[in-house]
Amino acid sequence: MMKKIVPDPPLPCTSSRSFGRCDAGHEALFTVNPNIAAEDALVHVALYLRCAYETGYKALDYMREEGRGMFWSNLHAIEMAEGVIEAILDGIETTPVKQKKV
Repeated sequence: MMKKIVPDPPLPCTSSRSFGRCDAGHEALFTVNPNIAAEDALVHVALYLRCAYETGYKALDYMREEGRGMFWSNLHAIEMAEGVIEAILDGIETTPVKQKKV
């Protein structure tokens, strides 16, 4: 039986991070909780981006023509960010888990 000399590096997790910009002069309203697995956090980001795209797409029906082009730019940026997140998650899921030697 061989003992592993070098331990596996810890899996990445979130740190505490405040967000929720406000110009009222007080601290941010929200905080990301620390120690959430990065993969779980990325799944939530992908869902938030999908919701932002769908909401924005429906909002186009209520916009004047002058602003629609700029809004489409935002939707494309959201779609690109979602694509990157989904590619990262696909890569995580297809990467083989290394077996620990005991």
